[in-house]
Amino acid sequence: MALTIPVILGSVRADRIGIRAARFLIAQLAARGHAAPLVDPAELALPLLDRMFKEYPAGTAPEPLQRCADLFRRADAFLVVTAEYNHGVPPALSNTLDHFLEEYFWRPSAICCYSAGQFGGVRAAMPLRAMLAEMGMSSIPSLLPIPRLQKVVDAQGVPAEPWLAAAAGRFLDELEWHAEALRDRRRRGTPY
Repeated sequence: MALTIPVILGSVRADRIGIRAARFLIAQLAARGHAAPLVDPAELALPLLDRMFKEYPAGTAPEPLQRCADLFRRADAFLVVTAEYNHGVPPALSNTLDHFLEEYFWRPSAICCYSAGQFGGVRAAMPLRAMLAEMGMSSIPSLLPIPRLQKVVDAQGVPAEPWLAAAAGRFLDELEWHAEALRDRRRRGTPY
């Protein structure tokens, strides 16, 4: 059964390479029959967090926040694509995520991390995993790290190395399992 899995990109840099990973994963999810809309902080242009979406009176939130909230409420899971900035989470990603809370509850998340170097962004994935859990969208056990992203995936999101499609397949199988299980459980009710 088709799932809705927003792909949340974490970088706003002009020369960002993370868009390659996002395009690759969107194509992989679409090939499985899922909706995978891109949530791009560069396109959203959210201000630094001053007021969360839920703190606006109904109908008064800025349009990008309302659009994201509507999407997140329909979501079955979230796939977060993160770079690693100084061993941590990029500020644009944190800012995007922090604007919401209840919209994430009882939905799994998955982390694809990347870097231009050999570590594939895993040092950012660890604090991100804790952050996602605190927001109510615990991450699945597996990660999809992509080292040397600029060599592994082209600008259109086409992988240049066969290991990536195989690794992504296992990663997305796991995300689907968690998303389907939690979707079915949410339909029966949640603790609050």
